Amino acid sequence: MPTLSSNETSSQGRTYSTNDTVDAVVIGTGAGGAPLLARLAQAGLRVVALEAGPEKNPKTDYATDERAQNFLFWNDERLSAGQDPLAFGSNNSGTGVGGSTLHFTAYTPRAQPDDLRLQTEFGVAADWPVDFNEDIVPYYNEIEQFLGVSGPASYPWGPARTQSYPLPPLPLNGAAQLMQRGCADLGIRTSPAANAALSGRYFQPGVGWREACTNRGFCQAGCSIGAKASMDVTYLALARAHGAEIRPDSFVTSFDRDTQGRITTVIYIRDGQTYRQPCKAVFLCAGAVETPRLLLLNGLANSSGQVGRNLMAHTGLQIWGEFDEDVRPYKGIPGGLISEDMHRPFSNKSADFAGGYLLQSIGVMPVTYVKQRVRGTGLWGQALHDAMSRYNHVAGINILGDCLPYDHNYLELSDEKDVRGLPKPRVYFTNGENEKQMNAHADRIMREIWAAAGAKNVWAFPRSAHVIGTCRMGHSPDDSVVDANGRSFDVPNLYISDNSTFPSALSVNPALTIMALSLRTADKFLQQAG
Repeated sequence: MPTLSSNETSSQGRTYSTNDTVDAVVIGTGAGGAPLLARLAQAGLRVVALEAGPEKNPKTDYATDERAQNFLFWNDERLSAGQDPLAFGSNNSGTGVGGSTLHFTAYTPRAQPDDLRLQTEFGVAADWPVDFNEDIVPYYNEIEQFLGVSGPASYPWGPARTQSYPLPPLPLNGAAQLMQRGCADLGIRTSPAANAALSGRYFQPGVGWREACTNRGFCQAGCSIGAKASMDVTYLALARAHGAEIRPDSFVTSFDRDTQGRITTVIYIRDGQTYRQPCKAVFLCAGAVETPRLLLLNGLANSSGQVGRNLMAHTGLQIWGEFDEDVRPYKGIPGGLISEDMHRPFSNKSADFAGGYLLQSIGVMPVTYVKQRVRGTGLWGQALHDAMSRYNHVAGINILGDCLPYDHNYLELSDEKDVRGLPKPRVYFTNGENEKQMNAHADRIMREIWAAAGAKNVWAFPRSAHVIGTCRMGHSPDDSVVDANGRSFDVPNLYISDNSTFPSALSVNPALTIMALSLRTADKFLQQAG
């Protein structure tokens, strides 16, 4: 079997041999894997990260061209089933050194305390086994400062902040200004959104200077200048500076275990060859599809029967309209404006759905827009050509809302095989009554906003985003896969760090909270290793 040799630390980190027993192997380099990789390396641990995708240089390899950037997405086929089958690829996952953060929009709102208590508040889903103020907020503070999050000086929702954002908000693009106008007319409060993209040049400890956003608007096709805080230019750079090794194009397939059930070796494929990396601990951070898939492939960490279960996907309905104004929807940070007035839109227990949602302005790249126009309205031929001739005058709003876990939504292994000969994942998803009621409420609100802003030719694009919750954390091995620290109940040296561990979906984008849990898991691991 091939082996890799070791060398000393360089700008690309240290290289370890596959004959070395490293302290930890981290599987996945996105928002769940990168922060803890850096934390472990800073503590002096010998750590190796295995990333299924390639490593690219944004300055030389990224184009302002949507189709050319398809390499950022997880393009292996995933099978979708159910009445509302989920779209994958660019919608829900990424690949490469940096994971899905390579193409995320950089939207980083904080969760609110009641997001973690849906069971207590509504009697549905599950409460989180962590305390918001003690276990989450300190990490939010740390991450925002490290990444250089741009955000407002005051924010009308949620608990008062204990520290300011390090940078002022990014400029509002055309869609944000139009949403702001419509909301003001209806008495709906708005605010510039928090975005992990730099509104000014920023020095990042352990990394160096990063340049300010140029409002190029292609955040979902990769940031070519490092202004967006994707993991490759932030936590992974920090991890390498402290001696971590990152191996791209390394697809993990299985593990060796000892008689006590501990993982002793991670087995992976790279360039058609199989390698084995001995280790003392494993951190599985591959996302809410690949994490449960790998566990199911190996019959691992599933005494609860909950691996692949409790699958959720954020409600993400979009409402589009055309305006007389020249909007230029490809310019600026895509999500410039936010409203959380619908976080709990009902009072006096009059809710017809549990949880809530945020409202977000959205810019859009042209290829993405034309695909959605066809799928959402069925336009074709001259009618589609006419609609696209008005592209520079379109703007959108979408919601990001709670989704409840149901028995009918889950991930399993299919009989179909991928190019490696492994079973493809099959994901079942059907919106429940709660999601239908939430979408109906949001559809009405967003149409009212666009009407107040002067929109014409308004149309809806139903969608879901962010697969969540397939390896739930909790207090008991009877109904959870990992504990509050991300540690497997079944495999003592296995930890999971990604949004598969979320007990509920949250009514905000997940990236900031994934990073917070990642750092917390690393800190708990280091305390225990002590």
